[in-house]
Amino acid sequence: MTLEDARRVIAAAEKKSKDIGQPMNIAVADEGGNLVSHVRMDGAWLGSIDISIKKAYTSRAFDIATKDLATHSQSGGQFFGIHASNNGKIMIFAGGIPLKRGGKVVGSIGVSGGSGDQDHAVAEAGAAAF
Repeated sequence: MTLEDARRVIAAAEKKSKDIGQPMNIAVADEGGNLVSHVRMDGAWLGSIDISIKKAYTSRAFDIATKDLATHSQSGGQFFGIHASNNGKIMIFAGGIPLKRGGKVVGSIGVSGGSGDQDHAVAEAGAAAF
């Protein structure tokens, strides 16, 4: 995951965010789950900065969309309580997607600032640009 890759992903996500009229925080992480780049669009919630970064980390840490991890982490689910692991870095809200190259996860995107559906749609737009 290069900075150029991250900027391309963020630009596509920003475009989608503008199209739906919802300012977002958009984070891109590398293969190790480390932040490569982050954008807080004008008007995006301050509290969503941390959430977007943690969504990117979570998606890479488990190589799964956070939307799907959320489904399995509800009471009675196989991953119930996972959000309390990794020193609180795990986010189980929609908006995190792994980024793959050649079938291998090499990074991730995390988006926060709207509804779960909006966050996921913006993340998908960013992932499609990867």
